[in-house]
Amino acid sequence: MNEFELIERFFTHIHHAAGVVLGVGDDGAVLDVPVGEQLVVVMDTQVAGRHFPLDTSPFDIGWRALATNLSDLAAMGATPRWFTLALTLPEADEAWLSGFAEGLSVLAAQAGVSLVGGDTTRGPLTITIQAEGTVPAGQALRRSGARPGDGIYVSGYPGDAAAGLALHQGRLARATGSDSLLERFFRPEPRLALGLALRGKASACIDVSDGLLQDLGHILAASGVGAVLDLEALPVSAALAAITGEDARSWLLSGGDDYELCFTAPDAVVLPDTGLPLTRIGTVQASAGLYDSAGNTLEVAGYQHFGGAG
Repeated sequence: MNEFELIERFFTHIHHAAGVVLGVGDDGAVLDVPVGEQLVVVMDTQVAGRHFPLDTSPFDIGWRALATNLSDLAAMGATPRWFTLALTLPEADEAWLSGFAEGLSVLAAQAGVSLVGGDTTRGPLTITIQAEGTVPAGQALRRSGARPGDGIYVSGYPGDAAAGLALHQGRLARATGSDSLLERFFRPEPRLALGLALRGKASACIDVSDGLLQDLGHILAASGVGAVLDLEALPVSAALAAITGEDARSWLLSGGDDYELCFTAPDAVVLPDTGLPLTRIGTVQASAGLYDSAGNTLEVAGYQHFGGAG
């Protein structure tokens, strides 16, 4: 099976979005951007053994590769439209490709996005996806809008995915709810509906991919502000508490791969109801730094691509 047969067989059917004038099969894609909207472009690379375990199922690899990009679009308040795929494979394994394409296709259908091009080559397993979304002009969510007095919020239950990975690797023992933690790592749910609902409400937003404290720190740095966190308010899931015990808070603050949204908003804003838990975990302050309610400096730790956990 050559490169062109591979593309035709496994990837040309992933087509769910409008605006595709010319998609897979040509030298480039031609896309119609809706009138009055701006294009949001994101990209993420997944390397086998670095971003996911080598024994991860091909379905989950496909799902995760797209989910990480969709999460970035959610953090920008963008509507997902299209994506391209650069797939590096050690060999053209038809069974693996079938599972990978299925995982990719299932999530693409849920999100309403189309695969419009890409590239395949031979080498160590690496998946790079570039995704495009659109947002009404001037309404994209950014990291740089947090202001003193804004509340700091997080969706869902950060820490669950990192605990799921540790469970899979045998670094944590199984407990009640363990399967849900594994699901959170292998099949993260990008918070697309929440991202759309936060347009015009959130003053700043980011997705939690490298650890809650580290990613919140990016908002604070971009906005030129600091924050006080209420550690007692942190949303710990029952499954995380059961498997990590008293260490649950450290997993929540520093674990990665959650793909929840962390955002800031003025107190006067009525938060959207998307059926997803939203927890106020702190308040933005004018002076730099990140502290707990007692005034203690919080040590920022999280995933580092060049150096491991910080």
